[in-house]
Amino acid sequence: MQENILYKVIFINRSKVYELYANEVYSSDIYGFILVADLVFDQNKTIVIDPAEDKIREEFENVNVLHLPVQSVIRIEEVKKKMSCKIRDIKKGENIASFPHMPKPNK
Repeated sequence: MQENILYKVIFINRSKVYELYANEVYSSDIYGFILVADLVFDQNKTIVIDPAEDKIREEFENVNVLHLPVQSVIRIEEVKKKMSCKIRDIKKGENIASFPHMPKPNK
């Protein structure tokens, strides 16, 4: 019996780095976009609440499918276990560049 595949999707949105989990990731029918569907959030109903996870859940609670521009996606990983979802600022000096990187024209 095959286990469900879980993907960790890391992307940039409004100068923040988002890390979330999904069961489905495909090349979208919309040219230049990645389709991310069936988002996964903690199902724990315990007293301890992760504020970052809660913030992401609220932001994407009515989303069925994300179509992310290819240039905003940093990495897609197939993982065995879900960790905490995160939203963080881009750190100063962090090596993140838009794709495709266009060299500066010679003057």
